[in-house]
Amino acid sequence: MIISWEMVKLTIVGRVRDGLPLAQGPRYLGITDHGQENDYFSCYKQQAELLLSGISRGELAPSKMTIRLDHHCFNYLVENGIFFITLCDSSYPRKLAFHYLQDLHQEFEKFDNSLIEKITRPYSFVKFDSIIGNIRKRYIDTRTQANLSKLSANRKQELDIVTKHVSEILECCRQNSDQIPERILTGTPPTPSSIWGSPRLQVIALKWTPITIIVVVAVVLLWASFILTENFIISSL
Repeated sequence: MIISWEMVKLTIVGRVRDGLPLAQGPRYLGITDHGQENDYFSCYKQQAELLLSGISRGELAPSKMTIRLDHHCFNYLVENGIFFITLCDSSYPRKLAFHYLQDLHQEFEKFDNSLIEKITRPYSFVKFDSIIGNIRKRYIDTRTQANLSKLSANRKQELDIVTKHVSEILECCRQNSDQIPERILTGTPPTPSSIWGSPRLQVIALKWTPITIIVVVAVVLLWASFILTENFIISSL
């Protein structure tokens, strides 16, 4: 299975008070040979939302943490009641990931807090979506001078960051909610339909099956019309 990964792939900003996700950045997950892009994205997004819920319920005490899962990791930061989380490739420098989250926090602080408190629908703070995308662009290339300077400064900074595996964290969340599917805990996308073999084939089938039925019906009607016309002509002779 081959996946084409960007470095910073998923970003969510949420409110700790009630666990409401406020904004999200553009999606940057790659496409697998089974066409499971949407499934992977959905699974990681649900994991990030579960972490936000855990923070909201007081299940996760650290204000910043790295959570490892397979070849990726979540990095999150909590500042002034706002939760910032990003999913990165495991090889992406953790220090840059937290610089990225700090930049998001600084931009978020420019908004009036009363405006943030009025938000009631998930992901409805769309003004911040584009800001996330713009800030992310600065962190795509780890070799820029600005990013190299950040990596070389304060080398002891990472010692303050707690690191755990996602299974430990989400298992704690599941103890408070038995409705969490196992695939969310493990980061495994749902098994493809046994009929179509893969989500991509299923999408193609759902798209083209109605069109195929219409074409077939049209051909049958034309054929029936031709037969009836031919019989009428023969009977008239």
